[in-house]
Amino acid sequence: MNNVLMLHHYSQTSAFFTLVFDLQGLSGMKKILFAMTLAALLSGCDKNEVGDVSLGVFTTKDIKLNTLVDPKVPGVTCHVASIEADLSLADPSDSSISCRQTGEITPEMITGIDKSKSGEVVFKKSKSIFFKTMKIRRILDQDSQTLMYVSYSTKETSGSYKHSLSTVPLWGTKAYKTPPAPEQK
Repeated sequence: MNNVLMLHHYSQTSAFFTLVFDLQGLSGMKKILFAMTLAALLSGCDKNEVGDVSLGVFTTKDIKLNTLVDPKVPGVTCHVASIEADLSLADPSDSSISCRQTGEITPEMITGIDKSKSGEVVFKKSKSIFFKTMKIRRILDQDSQTLMYVSYSTKETSGSYKHSLSTVPLWGTKAYKTPPAPEQK
């Protein structure tokens, strides 16, 4: 059993499969390299990817463009651009995000979200073999009635200060509440 690699892959498309490879005859380092290569290739299987921009012939880095619909507020769609470094030990942190209202936003949707100052993570994706994760967090600014989406990367051992912010105002939606008139003196 030591010479068999069983690779389980689960993607956001709910596709789950297991690949079994006989690694008899491969040295320890070749087995590790084979497993890393296979994992990197499978990491490109993402149903949310809508674009892929190559950064050059002599690099394994690309800008991946993904579309994400907020699971609790499906009237909001975010587009995220981030660096993917397949087959590389690079540790990418840069990303940008742009979110827009693409459908109805109702009071019931807003009632169902986390309204704390830290909000809630609506999406996360592993970015490297170094335990780095890109996260998108939704925070509600109740005073201005605006949904804020912040994209950032974290490591298990340290954080990254690179981040990007996009906002979606509730003005003009069914979820918007007219603020009380200011008191006159």
